[in-house]
Amino acid sequence: MGLTEWAYKLSEEMLSEPLPRRWGHSLGVAERARSLSPILSADAELLEAAAVLHDVGYSPAIATTGFHPLDGARFLREKGADERVTRLVAHHSCALLEAEERGLQEELAAEFELERPALVDALIFCDMTTTPDGTQTTATARLNEIVERYGPDTIVGRFIQRAAPEIHAAVGRVDERLRGVSASAQPM
Repeated sequence: MGLTEWAYKLSEEMLSEPLPRRWGHSLGVAERARSLSPILSADAELLEAAAVLHDVGYSPAIATTGFHPLDGARFLREKGADERVTRLVAHHSCALLEAEERGLQEELAAEFELERPALVDALIFCDMTTTPDGTQTTATARLNEIVERYGPDTIVGRFIQRAAPEIHAAVGRVDERLRGVSASAQPM
């Protein structure tokens, strides 16, 4: 079984029944990841696997700390997942900032190294331009939705507001890379 096939199967097993909306979001994030294949080359499959698994830590069967990036990464490590996929899940969408809000920053950083910046940006792009239902959106609309859903003074609300500049920057870097590929593909 290939990496992405394994990742989809595991994510579906953990999310589809207990959290169908989260499963829909994960499928949408994975679809966005596939759309980035022109700028990812050899890492396209890796990103798609991380994308479909990025929220697996929300599964009630494995949620122990209440911080889904850490719970998900620990679960994936126990399952023998690809180390790079595990690192991407651990650090997706500026997780270190949320970990700081939760008093888990040192724990997250000590257990899981950061993946290379271009892939971190790509997963931020995929997650932060996909609605909770799995459709495409803008980063601004997604950030506003998160603050509205959780409230501005909650852990998630505070974290996402702090992370917004980096999220916008990451989305901008990915958009720029996509424009560069599109421009080079234009006939002369």
